[in-house]
Amino acid sequence: MSDSMKTQLVSSIHLQEVELQEKPADDKQDSNNSNNADKTFTVEDAVEKIGFGRFHILLFVIMGSSNIVEAMEIMLLAVVSPEIRCEWRLDDWQVALVSTMVFLGFMVCGVLGGYIADRYGRWKVVFGGFVWSAYFSLLTSFAPSYGWFIFLRAMVGCGVAGVSQGFVLKTEFIPAKHRATLLPLATIFWMLGSMLIIILGMLVVPTLGWRWMIRISVTPSIILIFLFKFIPESARYNVSAGKTEAAMKTLHWIAKMNRASLPPGRLVEPVTSERGSWRILLSPLFRRTSVLLWYSWFVASFIYYGSVLSSSELLEKNLLCVIDADKEHQVKHRHEDGLCYCIPFGYSDYQTLLISCLGEVALVPANIALLNVFGRKMTLTVLQLLAAFFFMILNICSTMFGFTVLLFLLRSLVSMNFNVVYIYTAEVYPTVARSLGMGFCTSFSRIGGMIAPFIAQVLMSQSVILALCPFAVACVLCALGNFLMPIETKGRALLQNS
Repeated sequence: MSDSMKTQLVSSIHLQEVELQEKPADDKQDSNNSNNADKTFTVEDAVEKIGFGRFHILLFVIMGSSNIVEAMEIMLLAVVSPEIRCEWRLDDWQVALVSTMVFLGFMVCGVLGGYIADRYGRWKVVFGGFVWSAYFSLLTSFAPSYGWFIFLRAMVGCGVAGVSQGFVLKTEFIPAKHRATLLPLATIFWMLGSMLIIILGMLVVPTLGWRWMIRISVTPSIILIFLFKFIPESARYNVSAGKTEAAMKTLHWIAKMNRASLPPGRLVEPVTSERGSWRILLSPLFRRTSVLLWYSWFVASFIYYGSVLSSSELLEKNLLCVIDADKEHQVKHRHEDGLCYCIPFGYSDYQTLLISCLGEVALVPANIALLNVFGRKMTLTVLQLLAAFFFMILNICSTMFGFTVLLFLLRSLVSMNFNVVYIYTAEVYPTVARSLGMGFCTSFSRIGGMIAPFIAQVLMSQSVILALCPFAVACVLCALGNFLMPIETKGRALLQNS
């Protein structure tokens, strides 16, 4: 054998050895790729893997600011009531009807908004709510008569119902372990909205009048309309609607913002055709929860707006049993020869309302602790029993400072209760019916909101104690009902379908 043939043979043997060494490595790489391709993950897995980061701060600020808009539109009623009573010489029931019409619009559009959000997306409903409420709120400032005023405020209530779906959109992006901390902090924005409208009333109403106050109050809504483009559609909704590619695009963007990565594999969720169906809410799994939740929402709204409107009414008509009352608080609404229609808020009244608004966030740390330690159901029970107690002692004779402290604590409790009910509802229902469930619940809550003005503004003029008793009794009954709720959502992942 020649030297050249020997060289070729050695080279061939060496080449085969190299190929044999490389082949297992290639096989291993192909196997890893195949395993990754076979792996799957859900939106819940992705949300938990991405964790909390910069996206959630952006989400918290923009969606939290929607609470500012909602609070301003609702609290506006308490500030503007003395002004429209004076301008149009309204009786008590006519003033109460203004709030009732707002909640009527909210109730009608609450279920409709929830259905549309489950069928066609959360983002569209929330954005439409911003535009709708801003437009009709601006028109309210040009209302030529009482009839036009209550009609336009009902239209505003319809828009606010859409804005309230933002809570669902926000909840669906937050990891489970952060929900009990982040969601209660949303009350900070509600407090800011309430304080902002009261400050506007203090500064603008005495000089420019209530119409200009409403026009200026529309500004936050207009700003948020432009900021809302930074909030994506819910990835949970997209996968339930079969839009997996859109959901992946959203999850990749959130992971990039948070400097995190998605789980290995591909996103797989079952497509559900029965989205936004009321049958899910009344199925054997959720029937008892739904019925008890509807009553809890009714009570949450009844006592919250009862406390807000009661404080406004007690201050406006000077119905308080105040030991150290000044001249400003000695002018009474009812006289033997008729009614005194024009008793505007004084500076001290605005000050009292502002301090009570601070109560919205004063006990947030306690609320977070209760949610994390005792869970949602027990927290609701404790808050409702305490609220019942403070409603009853609101009638005792006290100094103006003492009344302010009582009102401060009462507002803290009813605000915390409303916030926990929101959290529990968003957690207990599956994605395919979450917005509809929220819509039904908010609609039942507005029934409470519709009744509250006639208790807090009409009955209050006849008897303070008779007006406060229904709020206390409702709290006690609701606290008892919470023990019958079958599901605790503390630390539980959000369900995708039923």
